[in-house]
Amino acid sequence: MTSIADSSVQIHTSSELAPCPPPWFGEVVLLVTHLKKQGVLSKLCEQVRFARRRFGRYEVIDFLAVLFGYAISGERTLEEFYESLQPFAAPFMALFDRDQLPSRSALSRFLAALTEEPVETLRTLFLDDGL
Repeated sequence: MTSIADSSVQIHTSSELAPCPPPWFGEVVLLVTHLKKQGVLSKLCEQVRFARRRFGRYEVIDFLAVLFGYAISGERTLEEFYESLQPFAAPFMALFDRDQLPSRSALSRFLAALTEEPVETLRTLFLDDGL
């Protein structure tokens, strides 16, 4: 039997009211942990390049983080995904070693400007990892 236990995970409880993370948040944690351990996340940051015009301080990994989360969440729309993620945006982005969630408009501009080259690089990285 294989264990995926990680000693860096700590669970704290309190009687104070606090927002509860969305049910899919744990799945994102597992995915990101796996991608980091396999070196895939660092390869994404190093190898996937995109000539961008107006993405400001965001990198490709910021947008991939949103797309990974959205795909896992099962939310019907990006708007619903952003609403459920908003109280947990900082810890969500911290999973990807990033500090700020891209706005919906920045994500929209990114997707509209996306070209074939970075998509093929992503496809190759995931195919190589899968094999």
